[in-house]
Amino acid sequence: MPPAADQGASRRTVLRAAGLTALLGATGVTRAAAAEPAEAGGHDVIVIGAGFAGVTAARELSRGGLRPLVLEAQGRIGGRTYTAEFAGEKVELGGAWFDEGHPHAWKELLHYGQQRTVDQAPEVAFFPAEQGYRAYAPAEGFGRLAELVTPVFDGSKEYFPRPLDPFAREDLVGPLDRTTLIERIDALNLAPVDRAWVTGNLGGLSGGSARGSLTQMAQWWALSDWNYDKFSSATSSRLVHGTAAFIEAMLADADADLRLNSPVTRIEDNGSHVRVTTRRGTTYRARAAVVAVPVNVWNRITFAPGLPAEYRRLAEETVAVPSAKKIWLHLRSDQGLFYAAGAEGVPGIGDVIPTQRLGDGHLAYAFSTDPALDVTDRAQIQASLRRWAPDTEVLAVRGHDWGNDPYARGGWTYKRPGQLTGPLRAVQRPVGRLSFAGSDIALGWSGWVDGAIESGLRAAGQVLGR
Repeated sequence: MPPAADQGASRRTVLRAAGLTALLGATGVTRAAAAEPAEAGGHDVIVIGAGFAGVTAARELSRGGLRPLVLEAQGRIGGRTYTAEFAGEKVELGGAWFDEGHPHAWKELLHYGQQRTVDQAPEVAFFPAEQGYRAYAPAEGFGRLAELVTPVFDGSKEYFPRPLDPFAREDLVGPLDRTTLIERIDALNLAPVDRAWVTGNLGGLSGGSARGSLTQMAQWWALSDWNYDKFSSATSSRLVHGTAAFIEAMLADADADLRLNSPVTRIEDNGSHVRVTTRRGTTYRARAAVVAVPVNVWNRITFAPGLPAEYRRLAEETVAVPSAKKIWLHLRSDQGLFYAAGAEGVPGIGDVIPTQRLGDGHLAYAFSTDPALDVTDRAQIQASLRRWAPDTEVLAVRGHDWGNDPYARGGWTYKRPGQLTGPLRAVQRPVGRLSFAGSDIALGWSGWVDGAIESGLRAAGQVLGR
């Protein structure tokens, strides 16, 4: 994506002049107009990144009496959430799901009156077989999957007794945090087909079961009350008006100034104030800053003085899945609403989840971590889907390649071995006048909007507590 000029009309002014409703488009953003002067002050805190972590921080800072400026690299707000229009429906190209078990997000949903909807259930489910794939009635297929997946997390009630505090039993979690997901799965000595079911289900979420840690998945399991039904249903409830409407409501409440198309390239902390420079060379000064961009992007920004070793290490290792892709599909198939799970490592689409019937066919979304998959190539995607349902016709696609998004450099959070008990707590602490926020470094629901909100609250509290 080529860099755009830094754009600068006050968000506060725009909101008051136009009204929030007029601003809500496919991505829930508006583009600003006038450029800022070369050195801009007048703000108490600079928030870098307008995802849920950054917007939460800006709102809390405003409530605390400070004047926040939000700098966002993209031409939209939302970060790794992204509401778009597809096949006449609102769809989410990034994070999408909410549940009553998400303590921070649920409170905000109720406060802002955001309504949820639940996807339609699949009519058939495809899982690996000795030769290719086999169709199951959903109750039978998912029932078997639950039986196979549950033992992976045996003992998690002991090592994650309070899931929102992953360090409650650090004596138990510490050794396990060095374990990859595949090492744990292989310890179960599953039959080859059973192993394919488990790695296909969990491996894609981890960005590769040899890459991801056991503890990340086990904490999600514990946060789901150690229950497969809750674990699997956590990705079935989304917002009627999209995440864009939700974050717009939060931003309006923040009464913050927003600059879109303003990627930050340099952050200087001289001990008395912070100076932030954008790609175009525009600079802003404030007493403090909140860095609310994905961990995978940290090393793309020059910090002066440089970040401590723990921060650099985490960014080099990556936290978010670096090749993550999400694709929405308008499908036509005699199979109807079909769910499909691929074997881990198979090229193309990893899994397919249907959401609703349309006048012609149905809507579904899919995930992939295959670097070779082009999210815009309808023919390539159709060929991938036909391994499950040979009659499938892909009428249209819309996807987002998060790994090749320069301002994300990865999709959903999935920590690697050693990151939970290693650098996580260190990077949650301020560095001079800088605080850090983002779902990647949340204690609880990392990888979810809830984790982003949790982290934004913490960062704002650090600034206000100085």
